[in-house]
Amino acid sequence: MKPPMPPIQRIVESLHAKLKENHDGEVATYIPELGKADPAWFGICLVTADGQIYQVGDCDQDFTIQSISKPFVYGIALEDKGKDAVLEKIWMEPSGEAFNAISLRPGTGKPENPMINAGAITATSLVNGEDTEQKIARIVEVLGKHAGRALEIEDSVYRSESSTGHRNRAIGYMLRNFEILEEDPHATLEAYFMQCSISVTCRDLGIMAATLANGGVNPCTGEQAVSRKYVENVLSVMGSCGMYDAAGEWIYNVGMPAKSGVSGGILAVLPGQLGIGVFSPRLDPCGNSVRGIETCREITRQFGLHMFQVPRLTTSVIRRVGSRAHSRSSRLRSPEEMDALRESGEAIRVMELQGDLLFGTAEFASREFTVTDEDVREMVMDFSRVTGMNESAANVLAMAFSTWLESGRRISICRCERLPLLKEVLHKCLPEDWQKVSFYDDMPAALEEAENVLLDELNLRRHSAEAVGLGQCQLMKGVDVESLKVIEELSERMTFSDGDSLMKVGDPPDGMHFLLRGKASAWIETETGNERRVATFSPGMTFGEMGLINDSPRSAEIRADSDVETLMLSMKSFDHLQLSGPELLNTILGNLSQILSDRLREANDELALINA
Repeated sequence: MKPPMPPIQRIVESLHAKLKENHDGEVATYIPELGKADPAWFGICLVTADGQIYQVGDCDQDFTIQSISKPFVYGIALEDKGKDAVLEKIWMEPSGEAFNAISLRPGTGKPENPMINAGAITATSLVNGEDTEQKIARIVEVLGKHAGRALEIEDSVYRSESSTGHRNRAIGYMLRNFEILEEDPHATLEAYFMQCSISVTCRDLGIMAATLANGGVNPCTGEQAVSRKYVENVLSVMGSCGMYDAAGEWIYNVGMPAKSGVSGGILAVLPGQLGIGVFSPRLDPCGNSVRGIETCREITRQFGLHMFQVPRLTTSVIRRVGSRAHSRSSRLRSPEEMDALRESGEAIRVMELQGDLLFGTAEFASREFTVTDEDVREMVMDFSRVTGMNESAANVLAMAFSTWLESGRRISICRCERLPLLKEVLHKCLPEDWQKVSFYDDMPAALEEAENVLLDELNLRRHSAEAVGLGQCQLMKGVDVESLKVIEELSERMTFSDGDSLMKVGDPPDGMHFLLRGKASAWIETETGNERRVATFSPGMTFGEMGLINDSPRSAEIRADSDVETLMLSMKSFDHLQLSGPELLNTILGNLSQILSDRLREANDELALINA
């Protein structure tokens, strides 16, 4: 069975299909080489802070980075000269003007911020290097660390920029006049034209954005591209100034630090969670990609990614993940059923979640739905340790559930009573598949039902409604027919209704029960006063036998889960059996020893998993 498409990939592809029909905007032509771009190009790349990449469209199409280079070069200037020295030359206030405005801060002559051309040219001047070649070599190297690969300059675009960059030359000489640039601006200007002409792809932009989201460490290579202490400075100016005279509207509606370029790229960052790269050459009047803006707006809207939506701190979202071979229900099984579950238990996947579920943590958990083996047929999810969930997380899980169910698999959800939003979103997002999602109050019940379904598929389950004879009981294995008749004559046939107590905590050990029909469970009271089911018995099993061995009071309540029929062998009758000779007693005690040994092994396996 083919693994389903990851939910985030699915929504990225859906967005691409929807927005590629938007033909608004025009390709930039003021730099002649940019005018050669195909207006139909369109790529989206979303990269998580741990390096998971989702992409669609023209993500490998080369284009020049243009103004998206500005925040990265600003980060280089901060590293090379330090924050105080940089602030002496470049301020950090939004200008409210176009990106190429010829203006400086009144009274100081400083550029208002590093995102407008005046500030960007000044930042380039602060990069270490004696000449153009040294400066641009450092810039290309550092941007390559952000992208995770060696980058190059597109020479034809550089020459086009250099030959038509008269306005930027005017800005350069104005900066020199106010001594913001301390040397002839020619070397700095040529380096600036070159940095804008670095060739990148939409995938590069996504990884570069994720590098900033990950504190300056490239999540795909593990390499530190910029010092963590300067990332917040870079993101701050991106948030307030990165979209030029549309920055206020952007941060209000989209809520992520971002930077655009006139070649059609947009790079957006959600700190600690993800980076987004979009490429589409059609621009709006402010010089921003039309499709790029709509893509980021839609992603923010659908997943609630606005940076000012304050999340609570969370730990690793997946507490434990494994198969039925490693997580068992409390139902006691026959040897044949146990053997089958050991052999085929990998068909049931178990995942325990914990902490707060946000977009990033839910996305991480959703990957388990795509990396499981093809033989996995059911996912059992435990939400008992989840402390909170926002709508974006619920939407991600709903999409993961949808693709999982579409592939013919099953989902069981346990202990989500504190998460009403999850049921609400699932009901809305899965109108066709809502009834296919099973909800349980506890994990053992969910696992039991998953085991039952698997055993039914294997034609091996012993149903509780099916009656068995005394000879089919585990404790009677190897006992001859005549002895079975004796035991049955010595035993009392008893019936109980659903909910009846067969034994209570503290009762004296008056005998043991052979379960012939129905289902019963053992319950104990926890330290908090709550009840906990510790075992479930099906036809062919026994309970109460330990009282015959150690003569101790009952340690758990046995309660009927359905109408039940048993044979009860009293303590007096058990003593009578001992008078019939050692052979029968040895057989029974040998079977009991094997049953207890199997249960102890199961318990040890469970403890090993808890302590792992």
